[in-house]
Amino acid sequence: MFSLDTIVQRIFNIRGQRVMLDADLALMYDVPTSRLNEAVKRNRARFPEDFMFQLTKEEHASLRSQFAMSKTGRGGRRTEPFAFTEQGVAMLSAVLNSEQAVQVNVAIFRAFVWLRRTVPAYNELAAKVEELENAVGKHDESISLILETLRQLIIPPDKEKRRIGF
Repeated sequence: MFSLDTIVQRIFNIRGQRVMLDADLALMYDVPTSRLNEAVKRNRARFPEDFMFQLTKEEHASLRSQFAMSKTGRGGRRTEPFAFTEQGVAMLSAVLNSEQAVQVNVAIFRAFVWLRRTVPAYNELAAKVEELENAVGKHDESISLILETLRQLIIPPDKEKRRIGF
């Protein structure tokens, strides 16, 4: 079985949604990606746009460059991958209908729930750190201004030179 950490690493933010790619899901369900996609195509009514969508060439190229996925023409994919939202993953368990699919879905749902709980905490922490940086930044400017003023006061004034001679 896959660990929570492994599953979370396979959840991506694409088009503002948390999704999993068909190849990753097929690996977890222990079926070929083509079989998973065939099952989806046979049950297309179960997968509306908000449950599943196909990546654009640009999105797919971006993922390939980020994760060193195989290039087209070298035994890699010939079509753009499908991305499944949490609801789409739920539908997959009904379409695949195996004990493995049920177990994998439970693990995936736990990962999505974990993300929903932890990401807001990280966002809140990030906001507090930014607030602290802003406060410290303002103090740094004030301290710099005070030090500059002190330097101005420390510099001895130019003494008027005495003229030599008459």
